[in-house]
Amino acid sequence: MSVHMDAGRRRVEELLREHEGRVLKRWLEIAVSSTGNKVDRGGLTDQLRELYQALRQSFDGSGDLSDLRGLLAELSRDRARHGFTPTETAIVVFGLKEALYEIVEEDGAEALRGFIWFSRVVDDLGLFTVESYAAAREKIIIDQAEQLLELSTPVVKLWDGIVAVPLVGTLDSARTQVVMEKLLQTLVDTGSEHAVIDITGVPTVDTEVAQHLLKTVVAARLMGAECVISGIRPQIAHTIVTLGIEFGDIVTKATLADALAHTLRASGVRVVKGGESRIAVRTVES
Repeated sequence: MSVHMDAGRRRVEELLREHEGRVLKRWLEIAVSSTGNKVDRGGLTDQLRELYQALRQSFDGSGDLSDLRGLLAELSRDRARHGFTPTETAIVVFGLKEALYEIVEEDGAEALRGFIWFSRVVDDLGLFTVESYAAAREKIIIDQAEQLLELSTPVVKLWDGIVAVPLVGTLDSARTQVVMEKLLQTLVDTGSEHAVIDITGVPTVDTEVAQHLLKTVVAARLMGAECVISGIRPQIAHTIVTLGIEFGDIVTKATLADALAHTLRASGVRVVKGGESRIAVRTVES
């Protein structure tokens, strides 16, 4: 660093110390205006003051910015969680340059030379903030996708000893894993020996989807449960035959009702229709 630049840096550090209140006030105004006043001023004031102190300490000490980067990473995660845009997040950092420049411009040439160095420091911090925001936002999206995946693959109890997995949407490898885990855990928790995998809500069945279904059935069988696949519509049956997909000895049914009737019979329960549309359920004696 040249002598002039070094002197300019020292002058900028002095201005940051001497005009802390003025810089913080202007920085807050810039940060609030960039978000359309939808941010809590009190909370933002505390955040900016903490960032400001960490920045000054890094200049006064060894130049280590690790504490400041930690604060910026937390700021980015908080903004990502609350739906702020990357621009609104970055301006919180970049606004410091504008807040200080007004004072630097009044001070003179030496401070202006130091401002070049200061701008580079803030630019680096701003880029770090954007990267932290992107990483935090990506994690939020992944977590939300996992939560939706969990919600979209429920395992329900149809009868004593009978559980069902109603599938809706595309069945891929990630979802198959979730289905397997939830089904196997439910089989253990309930002691069920029969499972119905209903694919009425699956739009298409190709070779890949069929393989996923077979894996799930095999996993359930290893736990001692027999599976029935229901929801085999005419178009799906045609596709399965055309592709030459073999389900082997796996029982398939057109509807969930047919599958439930089959599993009830397999578990020793007989359904008898009585008068006035009443239904009686009787256990078949062995």
